[in-house]
Amino acid sequence: MVSHSVWIVGTSRSGKTARLVEQFYNWVASEKEYTESFYTKKTGRKKTGHVPEFLYLKQTEPGVLVLAANDDNRRELGDIIVTSTLGKYPVRAKTPLGFFQDEVILFWPLLINSLNLKAQFPVRLRPETEQELATKLWRPQLDEEILRIAGVNESRLVRRILDLLQLAAYSGVPCEDIAQILAKGLGENATTLEPEFLASLLLDWRNWCLERGLLTYGIITELYSQHLLSDRNYQQHLTKRYQAVLADDVDDYPSVARLLFELLLDRGAVGAFSYNPDGAVRLGLGADPNYLEGLAERCRVEILNGPPLESLSEQLTKQMVELVTEPMVMLSLPKTVHSIQTTSRAQLLRQTAEVIANAIQSQQVQPEEVAIIAPGLDAIARYTLVEILVKQNIPVESLNDQRPLISSPIIRALLTMLALVYPGLGRLVDRDAVAEMLVVLSRKQQPPENSTDAMNRVSTTDAMNRVSTNIDPVRAGLIADYCFVPHPDRPNLLPVSVFERWDRIGYAATTAYSEILEWLEQQRSQQELRLIPSPISLLDRAIQRFLWNGSNLPYEQLAALRELLETAQHYWEIDTRLRQIAPVETTPHTTIIEFIQLLRRGTITANAYPVRPIGGARKAVTLATIFQYRSSRRSHQWHFWLDAGSPLWAKGGAATLFGAPFFLRDRLGEPWTAEDEKLAEEQRLQRILTDLLSRVSERVYLCHSDLAVNGQEQLGPLLPLVNACVTVISEANVN
Repeated sequence: MVSHSVWIVGTSRSGKTARLVEQFYNWVASEKEYTESFYTKKTGRKKTGHVPEFLYLKQTEPGVLVLAANDDNRRELGDIIVTSTLGKYPVRAKTPLGFFQDEVILFWPLLINSLNLKAQFPVRLRPETEQELATKLWRPQLDEEILRIAGVNESRLVRRILDLLQLAAYSGVPCEDIAQILAKGLGENATTLEPEFLASLLLDWRNWCLERGLLTYGIITELYSQHLLSDRNYQQHLTKRYQAVLADDVDDYPSVARLLFELLLDRGAVGAFSYNPDGAVRLGLGADPNYLEGLAERCRVEILNGPPLESLSEQLTKQMVELVTEPMVMLSLPKTVHSIQTTSRAQLLRQTAEVIANAIQSQQVQPEEVAIIAPGLDAIARYTLVEILVKQNIPVESLNDQRPLISSPIIRALLTMLALVYPGLGRLVDRDAVAEMLVVLSRKQQPPENSTDAMNRVSTTDAMNRVSTNIDPVRAGLIADYCFVPHPDRPNLLPVSVFERWDRIGYAATTAYSEILEWLEQQRSQQELRLIPSPISLLDRAIQRFLWNGSNLPYEQLAALRELLETAQHYWEIDTRLRQIAPVETTPHTTIIEFIQLLRRGTITANAYPVRPIGGARKAVTLATIFQYRSSRRSHQWHFWLDAGSPLWAKGGAATLFGAPFFLRDRLGEPWTAEDEKLAEEQRLQRILTDLLSRVSERVYLCHSDLAVNGQEQLGPLLPLVNACVTVISEANVN
């Protein structure tokens, strides 16, 4: 029997996604032809242009489920399909985890009945809130001896244990079986905790969350795979809603996605799946490409053999892989591969930026045609590269640059403001914080900027430097020194006149300070009268009064403010739910203290949305880690591979989760040996090289410094490539 489903295999940029979209068109054409014959059979007349269009779609009411590996790819794929079909066909584009979450929430009443849960609407926990609540729940059991055996601090241990639940859920393993799998996988490893102890913590956590209607990604996935997918009522609803499924890059999907696909295929749906043997970007983070590849047996396999158009893959992949796997081989790389070699990393960062700037200024390449890719980007490297290029008027776009919210001055200023309005928060504020708050809240109203300026913003630092304030840092420091009165319960700001030489402050700064002081007093009064509904309302008032003020905020600041408000709303929503279940006798403002401390730990980041700019692609140099770049599926003319001598290249730019190999379906519970790790790193490095070379069309620069940031010599797996370069740029011949 010939399968109507198709399994598309190809390397990066070989046309897999385009083939998926083409397959969708084929389905549409087949359905249209079927509907025309159905209409003729029923009416005895042929379909003409005068027949309403909805009759065409009457037999195709079930929709098409479109899945992509991450949110960026989901939006792009969904946009392509909806735009090309003018929105005439019901298409639902999701990531696998996004789909599981929507289904669990949609069919929550079904789960309430089957699991005897309390009838309450579910609330999803963010990862940072999940970790904080799990830490509080487990703290009595995580004593010093447990932490000593684990060899990590409390925060890292809690995250590691929570990841086990997520990995088990992704692989379709119930929480009750985690202990058995860990026992088999860890064996007699005395440096880790007892599997039964870890599993008991996770069972307690899962049950605690379900009692309160709280959902994490791990719990959502387990509920979907263990309960919803096996429920007959749900199966009927699912198969009525979807008659086709398109899944792009299934090599990055968790195991449970295959269970969903097989159910749909068993019930008569057709499927189209794309698979990249050189992908598996999320292997070690929950993906199971080998298990998903088993779906090919149920499909008609199409292999896209052609090399990617306009790439160096065909020219370089074989040579580079051979050099890396067999370092003793004497080969020299062609002139399309250059190297930048220095002694120190500081020199390397400067020279890399200068080579890029010179190439762009001489018009050899455009900014949007250049990508800087590194196994890991520390703050120093990111800041140095951005600063040098920006000074040359070259914009830089950092892919998924998730800085902690607390790193933004406007966020720190708003938190200081909270501590000055609500009582009991005096220990969270000091003179330096007050001075910074005065600078940020005294910003002058700026005229609207044109769209070109808005699109060319490159960093939060650059945006802040262009904002003028009525109170400069020097005057703010003077005011804080003389007018700020510390107090554990009621810290206060005095009028500027208490400073003997307050005339030195100046009219503009004095006026701005007086306005801030008056506003704070008003908020304190309203807070005492309980006229402020929540701290979220106070944050919104401050943003409207001092930051927004009719002006156009830089995009980075808007993203940070939006994330702050969303985080605060989520935090108080969870707090309200917990107090409803089990009222806690605490001070009225304990939640505010814990919220500020959570932000100060740097666990919450500003995740800008939408990620893509409105309009055309941004004309900027791309700066990304290996993991970020490969996940984004981008391509460029020039690549700069930073820290080419780093051992982190074998890690793929992303740390593997603890216990991840134990939950792969083809080796469930098998021990993970040093030999397995070595082989996995070799295979990962080959995939990285093949993938990156498929995404570059003209030049590759291997950027290597003899010494790393910590002063150690760099002897990573790509060092043979650096030594095989014919064209070398060193400090002596750079401009």
